[in-house]
Amino acid sequence: MTRLITSGFSHFILFIGILIMIVPVWMIFASSTHTGLTISTQGLQMFLGDSFYENYLRVLLYQGGFFKEITALKMLLNSFIMATGVAILSVITSLMAAYALVYYRTKYATLLFWLIFVTILVPLELRIFPTYSVMAELNLVNSYFGLIVPISASAIATLFFRQFYKTVPDELLESAKLDGANTWRFFVDFLLPLSKTMIVAMLIFMFVFGYNQYLWPLLVTSSEQYWTVVMGLKMMSGSIVHRFAFVMISMVPPILIIIVLQKHFIKGVFQDK
Repeated sequence: MTRLITSGFSHFILFIGILIMIVPVWMIFASSTHTGLTISTQGLQMFLGDSFYENYLRVLLYQGGFFKEITALKMLLNSFIMATGVAILSVITSLMAAYALVYYRTKYATLLFWLIFVTILVPLELRIFPTYSVMAELNLVNSYFGLIVPISASAIATLFFRQFYKTVPDELLESAKLDGANTWRFFVDFLLPLSKTMIVAMLIFMFVFGYNQYLWPLLVTSSEQYWTVVMGLKMMSGSIVHRFAFVMISMVPPILIIIVLQKHFIKGVFQDK
């Protein structure tokens, strides 16, 4: 009986937490399907209205910004390109860094790892102006490379891959050497297949990280053609329902990524290989 009460109470707390997270999002979505007059006179709505198509079509195609040169569709594309580039480059560099730290028996491997890991303690704001100077010298301002490359090294992803590689039995490496596999073949044919779920998990992490960036895109882009969705949340104009619609649209890409890859994400983060 005590166990049943405890379980019921735990589920009740979990249900309350879900409501706290879901209800505000639902109210924004429901309100975005009404007219601006309805929201201004009656406040936020809990039920859907009949202006969904009109509001969302206007938001997607409306040319906003200071010079009226950018649409929500273009910002979605920019954010998707940036987030995908950050995710892919972060995973590639972290895979190789972790591989070198674990399998190349160098004298200072542990020291090198901690030098990489300590960069977590250095916020982006402290290195943003030197990084911008480098991008300006390389003529990468107002470019996708300028948006992606400076934030594509991830100590967190390196940590995850390093810890995973340490769980791989040494006998696997010895067997690969007996089969004539060199260093590169061992990495490609053995470690990468074993790391598949972890790679997907890190791709999701880094995609969301890149998608949510605001300060770096704001600094490195002076052209509206490279605005991201997060920048648009601050700078796009319109009525309250159009702002709500823009917020809901901006949430779609990361939610879709997580929904599609959630099984691999859970396995990669919480399940022992």
